[in-house]
Amino acid sequence: MNHSQLITSTIKFVKETLSNAEGGHDWFHIERVWKNAQLIASSEQNADLLIIELGALLHDIADSKFHNGDESIGPKVAREFLEDQQVDENTIHEVTQIIKHISFKGGHQEATYTSKELAIVQDADRLDAIGAIGIARTFNYGGFKGNKLYDPDIAPKLNMSKCEYKKGDNPTVNHFYEKLLLLKNLMKTQTGKRLAQQRHQYMEQFLEQFYAEWNGEV
Repeated sequence: MNHSQLITSTIKFVKETLSNAEGGHDWFHIERVWKNAQLIASSEQNADLLIIELGALLHDIADSKFHNGDESIGPKVAREFLEDQQVDENTIHEVTQIIKHISFKGGHQEATYTSKELAIVQDADRLDAIGAIGIARTFNYGGFKGNKLYDPDIAPKLNMSKCEYKKGDNPTVNHFYEKLLLLKNLMKTQTGKRLAQQRHQYMEQFLEQFYAEWNGEV
């Protein structure tokens, strides 16, 4: 199976698997990350495009947030699919490592695995968590969880443990400070950094407008 055929098969598999997914983690999220990853990869040298595309397409195939926090399911599902497609072991290993290590998880974990391909897919995923799309996804997920929009009496938790982060029951606006506004400085590629800058500024403008409206100032 050549590159194009494998990508086509993977897209079909992901669309079917995520057909009933929450709106911020559905096929359209995957598609945006896949496109972001290809854009970033086009500016990077010596990166394996097949690993990048497969990593982007399969990175949320079984997000632990929707599987009682079980982080082993995603890599397992991806491995089984890729083995069924007769993909070589090195590619499977690299893709599953991307899936294992892509998540933010509170932002305080030491990196135990690094690769150029992981950096590209991670930046692509983080770009989809900021800017206008990031704002929409954040409020969509907050509604899915039944969280408050905002509560001035509940301060953001800036040093959450991985367990606290996964619980994710704080007001949605707090999530900007607990994750979204931190992502700009975590980008690893030059293209990712450049794109993140504009999206970061858009979020800051949104929050300024939000607070003004909340306080009856505009």
